[in-house]
Amino acid sequence: MATAPPWCRVLIVGPEGTQLACFVLEGKGAPDVSAVDALAQLALFARRLGGDVVVAEVSVALSGLLELAGLGLEMQRQPELGEESLGLQKGQEERHLGDPAL
Repeated sequence: MATAPPWCRVLIVGPEGTQLACFVLEGKGAPDVSAVDALAQLALFARRLGGDVVVAEVSVALSGLLELAGLGLEMQRQPELGEESLGLQKGQEERHLGDPAL
C-alpha cells in the first residue's frame, strides 16, 4: 500500500525563535479546507503567544488552497532552507533535477 505524499512540513517557533514543535501535515488524498483551517488556527495560536508557524515543502495542492482561502503567501523575510511562514511569508525552495516532487 502506497503512502500519501505529505502536504507540508510544519514548524512552530516560540517568541525567542526556539523550536516548540515540528511535524508533517499529511492525509489521505489531496488536502482540503480542514487542512487550511488547522494551519490557520495554529498560526493564530502561535502569534498570540508571540511566535510563528513556518511551513516548508508545501504541496502545490495545499498552496493553491491557501491562496483560494485568502491566506496568500507574501514575501516578508529570507526563508531558511526554503521555508515559508504560514499565510504571510513565502520563500522559494531550491530544486534540483532528480529531486522527488512533493
